[in-house]
Amino acid sequence: MASSTVTSSQPPTPPRPNLAFRRLRGQRSPAEFAAAVRRAAREIGESVSCDARYVGRVEAGEIRCPNYAYERVFLHMFPGRTLTDLGFASRASVRGRRARATDETPGTCEPYDTQDTQDPDETYDNYEESDVLRRAFMTGGATVAAASLGPLGLALDATAAGRPVRRAGTGEAGALEEAVRRIRLLDDRHGADGLYQRAAAPLRAAYALLDAGATRQTTADRLHSGAGELAISVGWLAHDSGRFDDARSHYAEALATARVTGDDALEAHAFCNTAFLARDSGRPREAVRAAQAAQRVARPLGSARLMSLLALREAGGWAGLADRTGCEQALVRAQAYFERGHSDADPEWMSFYGEAELEGLEAQCWSTLGDWRRAARHARRAADLQDPHFTRNIALYTAELADDLARGGHPDEGAAAGLRVLELLGEVQSSRVRTMLAATARVLLPHRRASGVSAFLDRHTSLPRTA
Repeated sequence: MASSTVTSSQPPTPPRPNLAFRRLRGQRSPAEFAAAVRRAAREIGESVSCDARYVGRVEAGEIRCPNYAYERVFLHMFPGRTLTDLGFASRASVRGRRARATDETPGTCEPYDTQDTQDPDETYDNYEESDVLRRAFMTGGATVAAASLGPLGLALDATAAGRPVRRAGTGEAGALEEAVRRIRLLDDRHGADGLYQRAAAPLRAAYALLDAGATRQTTADRLHSGAGELAISVGWLAHDSGRFDDARSHYAEALATARVTGDDALEAHAFCNTAFLARDSGRPREAVRAAQAAQRVARPLGSARLMSLLALREAGGWAGLADRTGCEQALVRAQAYFERGHSDADPEWMSFYGEAELEGLEAQCWSTLGDWRRAARHARRAADLQDPHFTRNIALYTAELADDLARGGHPDEGAAAGLRVLELLGEVQSSRVRTMLAATARVLLPHRRASGVSAFLDRHTSLPRTA
């Protein structure tokens, strides 16, 4: 049955800012507050993918009532308060409303469509509350994935059946943004190997939605940004699982999407990942050029933390070129930018970038330059500082530490670190980590009689082979 066209003479009602929630954040930046929310969630055994964007949406009044997981976390963080005290509406008042016009500004020539009437608060709540994306990605299968992706799944079904995909509304845009968050959350915890093939389904759906068009210009902008970020996320899954050609293709797709829409933030992100991939695939000069291009695009965006990360990407390229001076200069810039702290301009995707990642990337630079002692010092600090949420990164930093110690003349300590990584491989599926461990094992073979080395080598040999 065809959808009818709805017209309204009343202007859409803008959301009411949640000033109570904003006061509770205090002097903390949205990113810092989001990190506090995630820590509080872990304290009570909850799992939420809170980031600066989510905090911003709450404070702007776009999320009138949190889902049940967030509700438990917020009430844990602020004991003695109710949801009303935190500035939220009651669940009954939100769930009880009939669909209404969205708060988006209409595009110039596009009619208002009934598919765009789903309340954005309820759309976001439903996607945050469920764990269906995790099950879809981890169990696999196109049918399961399509059924579990909500509006994205409908687009995927239509594409597979050769039917036209309907124009996208806020529900599709929200589902796309949530797919990006879920993929990043699962990668942080479990690594890329089990996710890459399954993440192709929402990416196909995202670009099908772009081809179909949107009911609002603001929705179209969200779709382009979301599709580009999803291409980068899928590219990273390919990158981390050793599929470098696939990663390069996905990053190029994101870069093209950014340039078509003039999205500087997306372009900087695509160049950032391209630089990282170039370094890992043995093209250090390309890594330097891509990182420098990213810095040119990112400088007007106003995020010192983003500039810090991009300087580290450049440092990695200089290290690959054995240019110690260039590497050290880029590391100094990275540290100086980092010390400026967080800001509201920090991109949502940079939630992983803290002091631990800064130390870890510097460790990789010194390792590439052959300064094993210095590399080990930074790798150890990275592993010690890492938030337990980022299980994959803990494994990565510890694997870096194991290799640096082994090459630096401390085989017993290297083996001990390697054993810690092996313990984490039950949770983490990352070809990059496994490749690093294999290299460490080769370095340690001549030291089999050293304390603990034999145990590590035996455990490593017994690892099941990946497909």
